[in-house]
Amino acid sequence: MNLRIAITGSTGLIGEAVVAHFLKQGALVTRMIRPTSKIQSKENYISWDINSGLVSKDALEGYDVVIHLAGANLADSRWTDAYKKVIYDSRVKGTLRISQILSELKNPPKLLLSASAVGYYGAYETHEEITEASPVGKDFLAKVCYDWERATQMAQQKGIRVVNMRFGAVLSSKGGALAKMLPIFQSGMGGKLGNGTQGFSWIALDEIPLIMDHLINTPTINGPVNVVGFQAVTNEQFTKILGEVLSKPTNIPAPAFAIKTMFGEMGEVLLLKGARVVPKKLKTSGYRFRYLTLESSLRKCLE
Repeated sequence: MNLRIAITGSTGLIGEAVVAHFLKQGALVTRMIRPTSKIQSKENYISWDINSGLVSKDALEGYDVVIHLAGANLADSRWTDAYKKVIYDSRVKGTLRISQILSELKNPPKLLLSASAVGYYGAYETHEEITEASPVGKDFLAKVCYDWERATQMAQQKGIRVVNMRFGAVLSSKGGALAKMLPIFQSGMGGKLGNGTQGFSWIALDEIPLIMDHLINTPTINGPVNVVGFQAVTNEQFTKILGEVLSKPTNIPAPAFAIKTMFGEMGEVLLLKGARVVPKKLKTSGYRFRYLTLESSLRKCLE
């Protein structure tokens, strides 16, 4: 029998790739969208409001998997107090509502794949490899991720298997951080950010649906899973490899003070700090990565 999958955040960069993948696999995919959202085709959808949590509960009865990706973009604005609240509420409150809805179903899904991020770990000054067992960080983003994951507890208590997908930076020429960097690097103006020693945890966009396939089909996996590439790198290494793939120099660094001035706390946390996060659970559970190196991933997505 084909899987029945409901997905929030389906119109985002990751969501569109996931929807396309599972439709191709023959799954019945239902988008959970805001009443004001516009979809380009007559696909299945359920109208829901992330702020009020309003959704027809009957509409979610009998699904096999719910994939929850909805959340405000971290890099859309400076992190003012107001935008921090938007970030926090869109992730934590939205996930609480989804978790509550699923916990009240007569026929709940067997699995909830809920987004999180490697920001959970905060910043590491050393090159220590960070696994799912590493402790939570201390900055704003770490707190968001910690509460975001805890918000799935009602679903867990209902007996639903929950996987918290801690995404690294998603590599795609269609959107996300790489798409914003490309014009700079293609003009030969690229360079490392700050001192370049900060960890850069990445994942190719087209690897993500394959990882979700693996998570769905491996019932022993639950809790946090680092959805990051096989090879951990630093920002300086990422910069060098991207320059080589584009055949462009990368000799113009962006000093830390300039990034802090331009972007404030958002720039400091997202661009100047990081950790070398490794996909330990994926490796030990037998997942076979499509890309074993950052270079192979970049070459593919920039074809």
